[in-house]
Amino acid sequence: MPAWSRLLRDVPDFPRPGIVFKDITPVLADGAAFADAVASLADAWRDVAPAAIAGIESRGFILGAALALALGCGFVPVRKPGKLPGRTLAQDYQLEYGHDRLEVQADALPAGTRVLVVDDVLATGGTLRAATALLRRQGADVIGAAVLVELSFLHGRARWDDPAPLRAALVV
Repeated sequence: MPAWSRLLRDVPDFPRPGIVFKDITPVLADGAAFADAVASLADAWRDVAPAAIAGIESRGFILGAALALALGCGFVPVRKPGKLPGRTLAQDYQLEYGHDRLEVQADALPAGTRVLVVDDVLATGGTLRAATALLRRQGADVIGAAVLVELSFLHGRARWDDPAPLRAALVV
């Protein structure tokens, strides 16, 4: 297990009763751990050369922006509804505890841009699948998806029905 993983924290009953939230905030707050976590993500994608990282709101923004710097590419935010100016494309999806929607600016990337989708945690996979579908509708060439932590007991990887590779820095 990577050293940064010891800083992960479980928060019971958040955001709803019965959900155990995997909090990465302590990893982000520790400079060395944060750098190691980003390096863990970057190592798997250095040879793939994405042109942009698409980070999913909100912790995916933090990891995605840092990963974009590490890989020398651009960053595109995938946001909750109503947060982006201009024309947007939207994708509805199911969460393990409800439903939600993601948006991206319609002109965020030129068609065919090689994009890596990034989020903090893979739980049931709904958010990651929705972001990937949304970016493809926008015209991106989604070359893969990366998460810091995969919660294997929720079987999100089994629901990943995309030909692009999915890589996790840590599987618990």
